[in-house]
Amino acid sequence: MQQPLQITFRDIPRSDFIEADVRQKAAKLDQFYDKIMSCRVTVESPHNHHHQGNLYHVSIDLTVPGNELVINRLPRDHQAYENAYVAIRDTFDAAKRKLQNFSRKQHKKVKHHESPPHGVVLELVPENDFGRIQSADGKEIYFHRNSLINGGFDSLQVGDEVRFSEESGEQGPQASSVHIVGKHHIVG
Repeated sequence: MQQPLQITFRDIPRSDFIEADVRQKAAKLDQFYDKIMSCRVTVESPHNHHHQGNLYHVSIDLTVPGNELVINRLPRDHQAYENAYVAIRDTFDAAKRKLQNFSRKQHKKVKHHESPPHGVVLELVPENDFGRIQSADGKEIYFHRNSLINGGFDSLQVGDEVRFSEESGEQGPQASSVHIVGKHHIVG
């Protein structure tokens, strides 16, 4: 970190043990993103209920080049936050994930999900329970009636758009897990 860590205790007395825990966890954040400019941590117990245990709220404000990342763990969502160390651990775990995601985006290592191959029904041979798909790259791919997800072979027509998984069959490429693309189907 370029600037010293700032720790604020709000509505609770300062604790050497809590401060040491925060410092140890904050030092580890540099392992997940090495350009952290500043880190501000607030540990508070906003509601002092004498008939119940105090719930702790921890927030971390990280300044990184071109951005500010704020991480909160609210006690109303987690009864385990009656323990300050649990609230601190969970908040720093969330900060670690947020830094890793930020780093991936910054380095353009974002996961891209390829959409399955698609094509159009080129031929149907209902008496033999099969058809052929012309894929987007022009290949002809065999499919069997049983390859259609949720059935629908009898209502299928030449020209219908489909998505499928391609595998190698005995007589060349064949489609499995064929999905009919229609107004109620998501095109990915």
